[in-house]
Amino acid sequence: MARRLRPVELDFVESAPLRLVFAAEVSAPADAVYRALAVETETWPEWFAAVTHSRPTDGGRQIRLRGGTRFEETVMAAEPATRYAYRVDVTNAPGPHALLEEWRLTPTAAGTRVQWTFAAAGGAPFRFVLRIGRAGLGRAFRDAVTALDRRLAASDRRPGGEPT
Repeated sequence: MARRLRPVELDFVESAPLRLVFAAEVSAPADAVYRALAVETETWPEWFAAVTHSRPTDGGRQIRLRGGTRFEETVMAAEPATRYAYRVDVTNAPGPHALLEEWRLTPTAAGTRVQWTFAAAGGAPFRFVLRIGRAGLGRAFRDAVTALDRRLAASDRRPGGEPT
């Protein structure tokens, strides 16, 4: 059953009752990481193992995760090579009242620092499940960013730097 979540604005990433923040460094430049996150959204299943389907929509995208969870999202910020953020508007997941995810990209000497913030509001059982699932979300993030970095490195080795 699809449920409409409370619409939140970008400031929710700082004010949410529950914020999970993960960061990793990749060798790819920020513009390539941003392109994979925000422009080539249909490729997410190729590098983010939890995502089975990603389709852009007018102003957002539709996502399906392993296990059948679905999201309809609205893009809230699309700042090339810097930030990509989206709000979940509709989901079949039980528990959340509001969700916003933000990806921050910061160039480093060796590539890009990627920071993912998962901002959420929900009842006590939902918050409890997220807190105990924090390690799993962190592992999923690190695995996804590592796979993305490998994918981007492989595409850079092709003639003309074309994506694989």
